[in-house]
Parts: sequence; structure tokens; C-alpha cells
Amino acid sequence: MKIETIAIHGGNVITDTLKPIIQPVTLSTTFEHQEDSMLYTRLENPNRKSLETVMSSLEGGADAAAFASGNAAGNAVFQALPAGTHMIAPDDMYHGMKMLLQTVYNGKLEVQFIDLTDPENLRNAIKPTTGLLWIETPSNPLLKISDIRVLASIAKKNDLKVVCDSTFATPIYQQALELGADIVMHSSTKYISGHSDILGGILVTRVKDDFWQSIKNVQGLAGAVPSPMDSYLLTRSIKTLPYRMKAHAFNAKRVADFLENHPYVEKVYYPGLASHRGFETAKSQMKGFGAMLSFLIKGNANEADHLIGNLKFFSNATSLGGVESLIERRSKVQVGDPGIPDQLIRMSVGIENCEDLIEDVDQAFKATFKP
Repeated sequence: MKIETIAIHGGNVITDTLKPIIQPVTLSTTFEHQEDSMLYTRLENPNRKSLETVMSSLEGGADAAAFASGNAAGNAVFQALPAGTHMIAPDDMYHGMKMLLQTVYNGKLEVQFIDLTDPENLRNAIKPTTGLLWIETPSNPLLKISDIRVLASIAKKNDLKVVCDSTFATPIYQQALELGADIVMHSSTKYISGHSDILGGILVTRVKDDFWQSIKNVQGLAGAVPSPMDSYLLTRSIKTLPYRMKAHAFNAKRVADFLENHPYVEKVYYPGLASHRGFETAKSQMKGFGAMLSFLIKGNANEADHLIGNLKFFSNATSLGGVESLIERRSKVQVGDPGIPDQLIRMSVGIENCEDLIEDVDQAFKATFKP
């Protein structure tokens, strides 16, 4: 099956004798003892199983584990590591995951944050106690591109597990397992859901090994799993994921082109632009460039806020990946992060009419920077 067909049929498991076209929601927390039955919904649920099956198929993996949030998914990986493990992560790692490592795992894991766009930095950072490499590409919010193939090759030579956060790319535009990662992670709150109304996270593994079993133990015993209804809604949302991503990427490229040529824009961070530092790497490992971009205005933070306030179709809000366009001045969220300029604006381009979006951005600039 091609990926569009997998998205529609890969998670639709019908066991009801009435043969409904869509799998029903199974809300029961427990199941009657019988051969091959599920036992308890914290351990397994029909809707969660369908979600994990379709995501595993989309990523070309051997198994998947769904969680109640993206951070819960990452947390399961970190919990599966032996205490004192040294792990390597990108210096621009998603700030929520970075805070998790710096607070909850302070004193439990040794974490080193480096620039993974230069593979030589990884070679120099590996120690005898290093056990995990965490890659995030494209990154949030600077859209840095790391070469998964090269980094995974270095990691394998040093017996490191490799996890790739592919949230921005989705399985539609990036196959991290095929590129060498052991596990791919998604915040399914974002494009997998696509409608800004479900919280979730998911891991997909290339092979079922002992490390994966440790992660599954965390999932089942710690119990940070999505509800049957959230699992059902995510599986439903996945049916339109391939076509939503095409519309997202179409709009984002045109908005990025508009911004790159705007006199009040200093720089645009979008991997689909030839001017992007990681453009060639992105072309080699991505099937499309996604719908996230950031840009620097030729102005200050106050003017960036005014620009955002003058927009009509972009909501000033955190998160991303919904059908509606969102925008925010990122340093308001990542307060005090020296890597994030005060006037940097992050944009999640939705699937509204592209001409409407560009006209909206144009009028907002004119209203903000009046002659």
C-alpha cells in the first residue's frame, strides 16, 4: 500500500459483527477473561492498538507505543536508560523536552546539548558512558536540519541508540527509521492530530529489542497512555494526514517566498528555501519541507508584537500543526534563551487559502511599519 492508502486503512480494525465501516470506540477499562483477549485498558486498548498499528505502518516500523503527550513519549525513552547514562541532544532541542531533561532528570542522566548540524561535534562529544543520541530535525524554532544518515552512522559505530524527533516533518515527509534511527518520536498533538484538539505522543521502533521492551514497560506500568477517545480521534485524523501535509507545505513555501523578498524581513528560516543552510541535506532526506517557518523582522520585539497583533487569520498562540495558522514571538515562550532573538517570529502555516494568508501578512506589515 502507498502511504495515502495506509493512512486510511492501516488503523481501521473491525471486529464488530455488524461490520461498521469505522472502528467503534471501546471505552471499557477491562475485558472478560478469554483466550487472546485484552486484559486492562492501561496495558492495551483496541483503539490505541489501531493508532499504534497505523503509525508503525506509516513509519515502516516493527511496533509503536502511544502516550498521553509528546513529553510523556520522550520521558519513556529517558526512563528506559540506566541511571547515569550520558546522552547527547541538540542545543536547540524543543524547550519542553529540554526542560524535562534539565529538571526531572537532573542528577539522574548526564545530558550534553550540542550543535548536531555539524557531525564532528557528535564525534567529539561521545564518551564511554554515552548511551543515547537524540536528534530533532527540522528543529524548533530555528528549523535547523541535521543529517540523520551521517549522525546515525556515527552513533552505530559507538553502540548508541538513536531517537529522532520528527514532529515537524511527520511520516509523510521524513522516514527517520529508513535513514538509520532506531526510534522515531512524534508529538501527535501537532500534525498527526491536525486540529488542535488532542494531546498525544507516539514512539515507533525499527526493531523490537530489549531497549524497546523497557520503553513498553514504562508505557504499560507507568500508564501515561492516551484515552480510547483520543486514540480514536488520532486514528481518524491520520486518514487525512497525507493530503493535509500537501496543503500545509504548499502554503508554507509560498509564504516563505513572500517573506524572503519582503523589505522588512531580515531572514527566513524554512528548509524549503535554497538560501537555507540545511537545504541540500533537507532535500536528501525529506520528501517535502513541511509547514513550519520562523523569520526575523528588521525591527525590535515591540514591533514584532505589533505585527502579530495586526494579523487577522493567524492566531497568536503556542503549539502548531493545526489546520488553522498560528503565530507567536518565540522568546515570549522560551524566555531568556540566548539562541532565540527577541524579534524572532515562529509561524505554523495552516491550510487556509494561500492568497488570503499572504494578503493578511502583507497588510500586517503595512500597518506595523507605516511610512
